[in-house]
Amino acid sequence: MEFDNSTMMSLVAFGVFMAGAWLMLTLISQRNTTRAEERLERIGRPKSLAEIDLTKGGSHEERFSGIKETMSSLGAALEPQSELEKNSLRIKLANAGFRSEGAPGVYQGIRMASLIGFVVPALLVFGLRDGISFKTMQWVLGCGGLGFFLPSIVLWYLRSKRQQEVFLTLPDALDLMVVCVESGLGLDAAMRKVTDEMKGHAKVISEEFALANLQLQMGRPRREVLHDLGVRTGVDDVRSLAAILIQADRFGSSIAQALRVQSDSMRTRRRQLAEEKAAKTAVQLIFPLVLFIFPGIFVVLVGPAAISISKSMFNK
Repeated sequence: MEFDNSTMMSLVAFGVFMAGAWLMLTLISQRNTTRAEERLERIGRPKSLAEIDLTKGGSHEERFSGIKETMSSLGAALEPQSELEKNSLRIKLANAGFRSEGAPGVYQGIRMASLIGFVVPALLVFGLRDGISFKTMQWVLGCGGLGFFLPSIVLWYLRSKRQQEVFLTLPDALDLMVVCVESGLGLDAAMRKVTDEMKGHAKVISEEFALANLQLQMGRPRREVLHDLGVRTGVDDVRSLAAILIQADRFGSSIAQALRVQSDSMRTRRRQLAEEKAAKTAVQLIFPLVLFIFPGIFVVLVGPAAISISKSMFNK
């Protein structure tokens, strides 16, 4: 019995579909079994007041717990093995605003799902059209690479946008902190005041300061909290600010003076970056001028003269 290319691609597509369905049903059955065991364990022993409060408050998180567990299980094959790679991935996700413990697993699951979501349609479309050939494999590999690296590109975009927002709003936050510290408030109260005043138009920096305040209230040392603030944002200015505040706290120097110097240096850096971009504008305008504007001007100016010259030559 002979099989043509369309029949082979149909069989391959059917096999891929059945494997995906079996994987999803296996993950769902494991999740249901785990949740059933947790219910039996809760029923078999009396509940405490803390467990009752957690059960009432966790209903919103349980809606997406299945998706989170599915993505984590799907991306288990892409999990980095070394601790250095794991820490690097956690820092990148924290810079983009994803600070939960399950964020790396969900991210790897999204990469795997994106890879499958690009490879299977490409295999069906190009396989049914061209059959199993080298060209089909090229298209499938290209679509698979796009699907595999697309979440990384999105993560890079979210990370850069968040860091840019922190960089642009940090000088205003530092000025407000200087005013608060010089008026008699401590550093913790000043950060709390910045969080309350700037949460409307500077949500990212307010969120980071609020998290730092929460960690200070929980009893963590100020040095560790400020260091984590610099690492979590991924902005060099926040790292230098954290280092200056740690040194001021250790040596007992004026925090207001340190904040004022840091704010002035950040504003100077922002002005220098603006001047640098303005200086680059002239060079960047050369390419659109040469490719798009100069040809049009050349046609408008030289065109009538060329037409008149050609007419006079042909009339002779």
